Amino acid sequence: MFKLALGGLISLLFALASSPALAKHDAGHAASASKRHGVKRIKMVLRRPDLRIAAADSRERVVKRVITVRGKRKVVYQRVTNVAMPAAPTVGDMAGLNLTRDPLDLKSSVALVLDQSNAEVLFEKNSNVALPIASITKMMTGLVVVEARQDMEEVLTITDDDVDRAKFSSSRLKVGAQLTRANMLHIALMSSENRAAAALGRNYPGGIASFVDAMNSKARQLGMLDTHYVDSSGLSKQNVASARDLAKLAMAAFHQPLLRQYSTDPKAIVEASGHPMQFGNTNHLVANPGWEIGLQKTGFINEAGRCLLMQAVIEGRAVIMVFLDSKGKQSRTADAGRMRKWLEALRPGGLSLPGG
Repeated sequence: MFKLALGGLISLLFALASSPALAKHDAGHAASASKRHGVKRIKMVLRRPDLRIAAADSRERVVKRVITVRGKRKVVYQRVTNVAMPAAPTVGDMAGLNLTRDPLDLKSSVALVLDQSNAEVLFEKNSNVALPIASITKMMTGLVVVEARQDMEEVLTITDDDVDRAKFSSSRLKVGAQLTRANMLHIALMSSENRAAAALGRNYPGGIASFVDAMNSKARQLGMLDTHYVDSSGLSKQNVASARDLAKLAMAAFHQPLLRQYSTDPKAIVEASGHPMQFGNTNHLVANPGWEIGLQKTGFINEAGRCLLMQAVIEGRAVIMVFLDSKGKQSRTADAGRMRKWLEALRPGGLSLPGG
């Protein structure tokens, strides 16, 4: 009996000692099998609930992968460390404008608010500095189109020339899509559709070069002396203007009912090649019943930061707001909210000019 018990104990100890080697052998066998039979990986990202908090704290994410081993599909989870890349500095950052402080703690490096009725400056911050303006460019695009009195029902076609090969921005309009000039203008202003804006410029008499010349000519006519355009979409960082110039543009554009309507529609369905497509506004404030907005345009490229041009009525006063080089996705509209509260708190005769 003693010999049997001793033999069993020795067998148990041997089994425990060999299990790591056995596990290693099995893992190596599975790995070699994967190499022999090939591993098919499907890109699929899941965050498991039990790992969500830990992943957030360690900047890791859990990636779910489906692999095929010996003809059988298996699901494996792998931890992937996220490397946070610092945001590239904007042109305003490189000029040191982000160091300017103001009483409202705005996230925009540049801000300007004017009384629309008399152009009185109510608030300003770095308002004379010319910076990239991104898709605010499209407001000048719209102004040139409507003042040229081109046929708004003419059908235009998106071509390969309208595809953005500088920044590779996305577009829902495929090459070959056909829309009326009115619909192109509508989604360019409302949804900041880059290919639509490019097509508008390309279909101007003389082509895009003549269109850009017309944009710059209109800027000079309006007294926008710090402004320069090189395209109709705003994708180039060479489209620059100061906040004071953009306020002049807003005042001129406000006289065009079509620009007011198209830029402030919360959403719209347009016909593209005979098929209805729904587009939304890039500025969520236009759908907010607490705001009375008569004209607006947003903009963003890395060099410009978040930008906003807007006309609104606050406490019965029509104002023009310009915010450039704002940091954070919702920062420009948040700055508009801060400015609105400040304007609402103003008392007649007690006007001050902070941040000048």
